[in-house]
Amino acid sequence: MKTPALATVTPWISAAALQDGVNLPATMMARLGIDRRAALNVLRRLVAAQWLLREGTPRQGRWLPGALRQVVQRYAIAGLHEDLAWSRDFAPFFALPPEVARMAQHAFTELVNNAVDHSGGTQVTVSMRQTPLQLQLLVSDDGIGIFQRIEGAFEIDDPTLAMLELSKGKLTSQPHRHAGRGLFFSSRLADMFDLHANQTAFQYRGWDHRSWFKSKPLVRQGTSVYLAITLDTPRTLDSVLRAHSLDGDGYGFDRTVVPLRLLADGDSGLASRAQAKRVASRLQCFRRAEIDFSGIQHVGHGFVDELLRVFTRDHPGLQVAPLSMTPTVAAMVRSVSSEPA
Repeated sequence: MKTPALATVTPWISAAALQDGVNLPATMMARLGIDRRAALNVLRRLVAAQWLLREGTPRQGRWLPGALRQVVQRYAIAGLHEDLAWSRDFAPFFALPPEVARMAQHAFTELVNNAVDHSGGTQVTVSMRQTPLQLQLLVSDDGIGIFQRIEGAFEIDDPTLAMLELSKGKLTSQPHRHAGRGLFFSSRLADMFDLHANQTAFQYRGWDHRSWFKSKPLVRQGTSVYLAITLDTPRTLDSVLRAHSLDGDGYGFDRTVVPLRLLADGDSGLASRAQAKRVASRLQCFRRAEIDFSGIQHVGHGFVDELLRVFTRDHPGLQVAPLSMTPTVAAMVRSVSSEPA
């Protein structure tokens, strides 16, 4: 009899071990169509790979989830309640630090709800895995893809420009039902966050200027979102939610950061007023906008003038703060700042 690959077992073994660890060999025999000897062999391999723990005597023992845990579920989107999916099918089968569990619940419910309300698809697959170092979450739907959704709602047909708008936050195709916070704050919870859709992918790296970069896309229909959170992260859900309030103490979404690296798209400089207008789009929704020049080596006078003189003059209630500038960029910003408003 051919030995089943562990990959066919790991999506459900954590839940099965918690639900009935004493009778796990019988469960495995029924699910895989194998005899008891083969089932015990698979269980030994799972113990060796840290998917399971074995306790008790050789004759009377039980299996428990190990350091590696995983649950994979596929749902019909129609009628799906993300809170019940979390509390029933995922949360009971993981052993997470309390603050990581709160962040996981927040990201899970926000991302699954996005699939329900925005994807236009029929199914969503959710996979969550715990390793000794990380929590990993993948939410994939079979809908139209987030960048096509943005194109239809905002007439932005370039995925990079759509990602620029998403990176600011408060972007939603259903403003009467959503505030554009879900994807934004879910990405800020993560050490790594990948967004795949419409043959395009972007990655957010929490350690690398907390910015977005282009990455290699998955070839599949719909939107896929992956995030990883280290189990010993100093972040908490409250600290992330409060970080974008103006005073850092409340829960208002008052402050955003605009990663200019996205707009430059590999080029070293930004030159035109049209580019500046794209950067400035919707910034009036916030009270403070921090313009992140990380990775930008040169800027043109027109770009800086439009963004930091013309736009700020027209929106006096908005704080616009340039950050992470090279000496060359800083010199251009100073030259524009010295001109009359």
